[in-house]
Amino acid sequence: MKKTEQPNQNPEEVVKQIQDENSESVEIADENLEQKKKTTVRGRKKKSTTESKKPSKQEKEPGSKTGEEKKKKKKDKKDVVIQAIDKNAESPEEKEKEIATDDASNELTEINNGDNEHEEPEAEQVETVEDYKTFSREELVNVLEEIVKEGEINAIKKKVALIKVAFLNINKEEQQKKYDEFVAGGGDKNKFDTAEDNIEKKFNEAFAIYKAKRQRFLEEQDKIKLQNLETKKIILEELKALIDSEESLKNTYDQFKSLQERWKEIGMVPKNELNNLWQSYHFYVEKFFDKVKINKELRDLDLKKNLEAKIELCEKVEELLLETSILKSFKQLQQYHQQWKEIGPIPQDKKDEIWERFKSATDKINQRRREHYAKFQEEQNNNLLAKTALCERAEEILQKEFTTINEWQDNTNKITELLKVWKTIGSAPRKHNDEIWERFKTSLDTFFSGKKEYFQKIKEEQLNNYNLKLDLCVQAEALKTNTDWKKTTQDLINFQKEWKSIGPVPRKHSDKIWKRFRAACDEFFNNKSDYFANIEKHEADNLKLKEELIKKVEEYEFGEDKNVNLDVLKGFQREWTDIGHVPIRDKEKVQNEFRNVVNKQLDKLKISKTEIQTLNYKQRIEGMKDNPDTIRVMNNEKFFLSGKRKKLEEEIKLWENNIGFLAKSKKASLLKEEFEKKINKAKGDLEILTAKLKLLDNEIN
Repeated sequence: MKKTEQPNQNPEEVVKQIQDENSESVEIADENLEQKKKTTVRGRKKKSTTESKKPSKQEKEPGSKTGEEKKKKKKDKKDVVIQAIDKNAESPEEKEKEIATDDASNELTEINNGDNEHEEPEAEQVETVEDYKTFSREELVNVLEEIVKEGEINAIKKKVALIKVAFLNINKEEQQKKYDEFVAGGGDKNKFDTAEDNIEKKFNEAFAIYKAKRQRFLEEQDKIKLQNLETKKIILEELKALIDSEESLKNTYDQFKSLQERWKEIGMVPKNELNNLWQSYHFYVEKFFDKVKINKELRDLDLKKNLEAKIELCEKVEELLLETSILKSFKQLQQYHQQWKEIGPIPQDKKDEIWERFKSATDKINQRRREHYAKFQEEQNNNLLAKTALCERAEEILQKEFTTINEWQDNTNKITELLKVWKTIGSAPRKHNDEIWERFKTSLDTFFSGKKEYFQKIKEEQLNNYNLKLDLCVQAEALKTNTDWKKTTQDLINFQKEWKSIGPVPRKHSDKIWKRFRAACDEFFNNKSDYFANIEKHEADNLKLKEELIKKVEEYEFGEDKNVNLDVLKGFQREWTDIGHVPIRDKEKVQNEFRNVVNKQLDKLKISKTEIQTLNYKQRIEGMKDNPDTIRVMNNEKFFLSGKRKKLEEEIKLWENNIGFLAKSKKASLLKEEFEKKINKAKGDLEILTAKLKLLDNEIN
């Protein structure tokens, strides 16, 4: 029940009573609006107005006054207040209209948002985002390095995400191919090198720049939001103080409008604070209006300013119809709708007219957007048809069998041309885009995999041919100075026949290896021709040289160093071999003379067979040192010699045991003598092996 007027009430109490009545009406209006929340905009407005005019629950109670009496009572109370606040208080009906107007603004946002409810949420991005699936890793790195230089980090985040997905997919495929080739080639899968290459390193560096920029951007935004939160909290405190202020209504109202403007100018705040902040703001705004009851003159001025602001918004929305960018116009429209929502009520007689103007322009923009995406959908469908045709052409090429290099090259050009055409076509509808790309990519991969396999086989055959011809070159070069004319001639003729039967080699080696083989053959046959042209003279000269060498060995004065002496004797032996053939009648004689004089020198120098073998082995060890993997080679040699020595030791032990079992007889004596010869020879060999192992140990350790 409402309070009845008491005699001698002071003005402040009357204001408080009117405030209570207004609040009561507002609550009723809010309940009615909440019940009609899911109706249409026009229907909801009519319902709200109807509900606001019905008498409240209290007015229907027995003994209560009628609606007309209450209105009259309120008017009497307002007259009492006039001198206190020098303003006309706002009626509950006007308050309900304001609420209905604000609610209509909320519905406007719902209508506009519902306009694109069934459209693809990311369709707008096609204006600026490319399809990176056809890019190579190098192209993706170049694009990423370029866009991370842009200043607006928020504008590039979708591009970066698409580039990263495309790069990781390509990188994964290439790594898998390398891994498959490595394992197929006999490699140990546990030793496959997965280290990043230079392209991946450049990509990671560029992406790290983006992440750092993005992190700084987010941190800056968080700081700004916190600052905005603190600023709005300060405004709330000022609003609270304003409500408790005793200043004149004019000054209070001016301060209130200033706080409202400041509030609107402040940007975003942390999301978790948004709802509480907004509720607090509206609570204090309602408290302010409940207290001061803006007079009609100021209220009309406020309505006029709101009308001007909404007319300006209508003009701005209409200007968006001239904007060429669909995405830009739509985003700007959302901002205008938010501004419309925040402006507040306008004169009742202009409300429908302005709303219809604003809604009409909004509908045209949304209709244009729908038409744009319908056209875009049609273009994507056409792109799908074009890409399907390219897939079919690529699959037709795959049906053919190519057996020559020219056939592979011609069809490679055709496939490459199809890929170029593919890159000029835009994206297909989202639900088909990945599928059609995978179909085309499968054809490309199959073709180039077959080509790689074919050329790998050709390459292996040519490389094998190269190795065969290289081996013939080595053999021919080994025989080019040989003086066994008959045998060597036949060998080289056989080499030439074998050369012709071998297929082609890699082009870069073809001319060089042929010249090498021909040079070795030519040198031998030229030497042969020269030799047989002067054969008697050559052999006579060689005999004279060998006789001089025999005399030289016989007269040579050796020193005390056995190693040096052995080197000298080996030099004499090489010189003897290098001289060449002598007349056949003198061959055996001169050979015996040389052997005898060498043996005499060995006896004189007291050089054992073991020492000679050891010296020769030292030279072999020097040869091992030229191998890049010296230690491994020496260890293998040591393992071989150790096994040989162990076997000799076991044989000696066995033979010595066998001698002990032989009976005393003539036949047993012969067997014993035979075993003793074997044992003595084995012990000599054992001594040589022990010396060789000692040399190896010295080098290894």
